[in-house]
Amino acid sequence: MQTNFTPAQLADPHVAESEAILRKCVHCGFCTATCPTYVTLGNELDSPRGRIYLIKDMLENGRPADAEVVTHIDRCLSCLACVTTCPSGVDYMHLVDHARIHIEKTYKRPVMNRLTRSVLAAVLPYPGRFRLALKLARMGQPFKGLMKRIPGLNPFVAMLDLAPRSIPAPSPLAKPGRHQPQAERRGRVAILTGCAQPVLDPAINEATIRLLARLGVEVVVPEGEVCCGSLVHHMGREEQALAGARANIDVWMREIEAGGLDAIIITASGCGTTIKDYGHMLRLDPAYADKAARISALAKDITEYLASLDLPSHMPRGITVAYHSACSMQHGQRITMAPKLLLKAAGFTVRDPAEGHLCCGSAGTYNIMQPEISGELKARKVRNLEATKADIIATGNIGCITQIATGTDMPILHTVELLDWAYGGEMPAKLKGFKLTAG
Repeated sequence: MQTNFTPAQLADPHVAESEAILRKCVHCGFCTATCPTYVTLGNELDSPRGRIYLIKDMLENGRPADAEVVTHIDRCLSCLACVTTCPSGVDYMHLVDHARIHIEKTYKRPVMNRLTRSVLAAVLPYPGRFRLALKLARMGQPFKGLMKRIPGLNPFVAMLDLAPRSIPAPSPLAKPGRHQPQAERRGRVAILTGCAQPVLDPAINEATIRLLARLGVEVVVPEGEVCCGSLVHHMGREEQALAGARANIDVWMREIEAGGLDAIIITASGCGTTIKDYGHMLRLDPAYADKAARISALAKDITEYLASLDLPSHMPRGITVAYHSACSMQHGQRITMAPKLLLKAAGFTVRDPAEGHLCCGSAGTYNIMQPEISGELKARKVRNLEATKADIIATGNIGCITQIATGTDMPILHTVELLDWAYGGEMPAKLKGFKLTAG
């Protein structure tokens, strides 16, 4: 793609990076076939290629974002299927990140949109506030019908639809501490506690800690961890995202200096994609660039780490698992085989749903901010998962678990919960009461 940025514009390293990304695009259109919003809406401007044109025009002319640009950029899930598909290596992730930051700085959104985004940024990254918000959501359920009739309140209706009927008690394993290995020591890792996940489903990290301890790995839950920054990063609130990244880097560097770390274990693939990008996000910060790169190199999805431990194989259990590969796992981190191979080695029969490359519609806060498109993608994903006739759905991201669970009666669990069960743990609570093919 030909570009016409001025030397003055290219003096800005963010603009220079975006210009280099734009130049790689050859307009081939391969991305349109795998883009969930283009497949759903059929609008060229809701494809990666269309958004690239809009971003190029906005940045090249040095103008503020307008309503058209914001509409189509907001509809992007950041699923990154286009990055996997692109034969030219276009780094769409960092291009759209830059566009969102530019939008946040130059565009004044309608008042209800600003309010919704501010609420999400002020609540979701903070477990205490998020837990309180979920309790308040139960009080708001009787008013959902009225809210649907008020323009601008659709995101709040979506929040009520996604809110669980019951909230698990906080896990004692989420408190800072050290969990000693129960077998011959094989390593020492830190685990990201997270922000939304420990509120919605603390069993995921509990299963991770139990399994790793039985396998001989010391697990550290560090003091002072905060949200990885993913949620606000994708909203264009870059300073808030970078503040969280710096705080976490400081926490993990202390653990590295205190006793060393073989890995930083992440059980939410959306968080993993962002933490693995800390090195890029902070590349221009002289105080953090090297540390951020070191932390990104240590970040490992739990399945990525378990695959390095050479676990034993089990006889088939007779239980069939439909594996939903979260976008942030398969496209963001390029982890595609490890979770399925681990499940197969643990004795499960694994089935791949059709259109596995398409997003389920969760995408951080997307199912709140774009509920109509998200709902169509969820229905499509659920149809494909149910068509596998599997007993269980497994995935590696809390957002996908929450989203898909609202559309099907099939039990959906994190992959590590099934692995914990297979390697000596108790049956996951979600499976109790379900008739499985085998025990």
